[in-house]
Amino acid sequence: MQTITDEHGYYHTPPHRAFFLARWFPSLFYYPRFIAYILKYSRLAKQGKFGDAEWQQSSQASMLALETVGVEIEITGINSLTHLQGPCVFIVNHMSTLETIALPGLIQPYKDCTFILKRGMVEYPVFKHIMIARNPIVVDRQNPREDLKVVLEEGSEALAHGRSVIVFPQTTRTLIFDPDQFNTIGIKLAKRANVPVVPVAVRTDAWGIGAIIKELARIDPSKKVHIAFGEPISIHGRGADEHKQVIEFIQEKLQSWQYPLVDHALPQTPS
Repeated sequence: MQTITDEHGYYHTPPHRAFFLARWFPSLFYYPRFIAYILKYSRLAKQGKFGDAEWQQSSQASMLALETVGVEIEITGINSLTHLQGPCVFIVNHMSTLETIALPGLIQPYKDCTFILKRGMVEYPVFKHIMIARNPIVVDRQNPREDLKVVLEEGSEALAHGRSVIVFPQTTRTLIFDPDQFNTIGIKLAKRANVPVVPVAVRTDAWGIGAIIKELARIDPSKKVHIAFGEPISIHGRGADEHKQVIEFIQEKLQSWQYPLVDHALPQTPS
């Protein structure tokens, strides 16, 4: 499978990719295409034909369609995966629906992957067929202790079979990065499975958070999309230092992208 990034792990939206009218009405032009992709690939998933290639294709098509309505995308650092042997845990800040859509298309050429998802994501009409086809790790978000048990058991099994796991440690999508709301579940999973973590920083507020349906919100081309992959980090001891490294990587990237932060001196420590 081919990646959209170059040999240095870099990608930037080519000039003049956007359609003129779409710049004026980005949401109106984007969502019909997005829904068409969902219908197409959901149908394949129901037929048992949604494999690794389709996972990547659907992700990249939906992401690159954003460029046709004027959204500028920059991706850096994914070449750090080139020399990483075996699976890993990707730890990502969660800002919007966009990273859920985009990350498989970026990661899958390097590492077979799946998500840790809340149960609602595998119960949505139509869309659920795509997510179920990728065997996600599903949590209920009702009982943190039970969710942790599910993640550690099912996540470790996925990693043992060579499948990397994408984790959003924040409890929900949020436009402000607050270290106190960034839990240690990814660190705990990586420690349990004896695999490294890869921090991923995203700025994806070009795709808003909907008031009624969170996934369907205003597309704002004035906001540039950034996705940055860090170097793999091995877990030692309890993982406190590694958790801090992940938070610092995300904070530094967000600051370089001139994005506001909630600043706390000390992140939480894994127990």
